[in-house]
Order: sequence, then structure tokens, then C-alpha cells
Amino acid sequence: MNDEEIAVQVINIIQVGTVILLSPLISGIINRLKAMIESKHGASIFQPYYDLSKLLKKEVVVPERSSLIFIVAPFITFAAYLVISLVIPIVTSYPLPYGILLDLLGGALMFGLAGTISIIAALDARTNYTIMGASRSSSFTALAEPTLIMIFFAVAIISGTNNPYIANNILAGSASWYLSATHVLVVAAFFMLLLVETGRLPVESSGLMELGMLDDAKVMEYSGKLLALSKWGGYMKNFLLMSVFLNVFVIPWGMSNHTDVIGALYSVGTLFVKLLVLIVVIVITEETFAKLRLFKILDFLSISFSLGLLSIISLFLVGRGA
Repeated sequence: MNDEEIAVQVINIIQVGTVILLSPLISGIINRLKAMIESKHGASIFQPYYDLSKLLKKEVVVPERSSLIFIVAPFITFAAYLVISLVIPIVTSYPLPYGILLDLLGGALMFGLAGTISIIAALDARTNYTIMGASRSSSFTALAEPTLIMIFFAVAIISGTNNPYIANNILAGSASWYLSATHVLVVAAFFMLLLVETGRLPVESSGLMELGMLDDAKVMEYSGKLLALSKWGGYMKNFLLMSVFLNVFVIPWGMSNHTDVIGALYSVGTLFVKLLVLIVVIVITEETFAKLRLFKILDFLSISFSLGLLSIISLFLVGRGA
């Protein structure tokens, strides 16, 4: 391999490593900032790393009536998020070698696949809590996944392609598209969806007696390494959604434009700063909301879906950007 090919492979490793290694930190920062706003001390921002390290050392125990699906599901979902991390703009504004594997709609379907596998695994555990979590999650996913596809479809209309890198370059270089009603509505729809997908709506709780449990209920029967893999996959999912929201939709600037390892490392720092800004906005939004009743999540998702649909309608009513 020549120097450029070696550099591309190193950048690939940097991109995937960024998702794997930084995603728990982002979760830790969100939890710490939330605690600070609530006038609590809160856990360290590195607490997710401590939790993962502890879980990786523990024994795996599986429900007696579960099948092989329960065991392999965390590996499938983790692998799905690894694939997504190879094909979306995270540190570069140009596609890496594996960028041709998936487009925006393909990425949305991959997120849907991971979510479906986790629901099937929860049902396979065959306990009250996991079935409750799977039932609620499937109800919300039935509207959340079409909303995500609708959002990506709207961006595809703007850019004329489903390629996230091309969409990034068009929005970064066209003020008319960036300030258009279509783009503004898409951003609003995606932000609302992001609050739901990352569990930032003030309805979900990790408390064992909380009837609003969603994701925590699905992994209730996991333990040891399988629980660590499930939690890590959840961190990666949140990181990937936030990265797509920032790098493709909201702040499509600050990524490396050249095959340069130093530039890729600089882009990692830029992305971290973007994420910190987004974290502040998300936490303030979460703390500002009154605690919603569980069924209100469907109303929230319906508004998000409607905004995505309106973005497409506005494109034909107002016209294409310059």
C-alpha cells in the first residue's frame, strides 16, 4: 500500500475508535451536567467506563427459558453500530472506503435492525419487565423509525442523493439550502426524534419501580459481558445519532477535507466541541420539560413526523434552493 492508502486506513481506525471510545464519555457528561442543573453532585463523567469495566469482569447469567437469540443479540446490535460508524461523516467530509456500503436510508434501516433485534431479545427473555419494555419500545419504534426515514428522505430530496457526504457538502456550501424552510423543519424534526431516541425526554427512568422504564426494561435480564455490550451499544447509538445530527444537518463544517491523519485528529476535537454544545442544549431542554406521561411520547413523535412531512411539502411549495 502507498502512503495515501495507509493514511486512509488509519483514518478509518480513528473514526471507529472515536465512536467506540468517546461514546461512554458523552453519556457521562450528559448525566453529570444533568445532576449539576438539579443541584446534585452526580457521578464522575468517567462513570460509564467504570461500569463497563466492572461488568466485563462479571459472570454472564442468562434466563433459563431464553434461547440463543438472547445471547447473540448484543453482538449483532454492537456490530450494526460498528458498520454505521464506518459509513457516516464523523471525522471527514469525504467518504471513506466503506462509505459506499450504506446511504442515509440504509443507515436508518440499520438503526431499525438493531432496535428490532433488541426487542426480539427482550421478548426471548420471557420475563414481565423485558416483555413490558419490548412492548413499549415496539410501539414507539413503529413511529420513530418512519420519522427517521422521512427525515433522511427529505435530505435526499435536498441533495439529490442519499449519500450523507454529498448532503454534508451541499448544506455546507449553500446558504440558500441551509436557511431554507425545508432544512429548518428537518432539523426541528430530527432534534425532537433525537430526544426520544437518546432517552432524553423526561419520562424514562432507570429506577426499578418506575413505570416509565423503556430501554432499561429491555436489558433487565442481561448481566456481565452481555450487559456491558448492550450498554456500550446504547452509548454508540446515541453518539452516532448526535454525530449525524451535527455533521450532516446542523453544523456541516469543521471536518477534515484531505487524506491527512493530523486533520482527522483535529476533526475529532472539533466534533467533541460540537457535541458539548449539543449536550448543553439537550440537557437544558430535558430539564425544562415537565415530566410527560408515557403515552405522550407518541404525540411527541407524531409532531416530529409531521415536521418531517412538512419539510418535504415546503420544498415543493417554496421551490428548490439556489
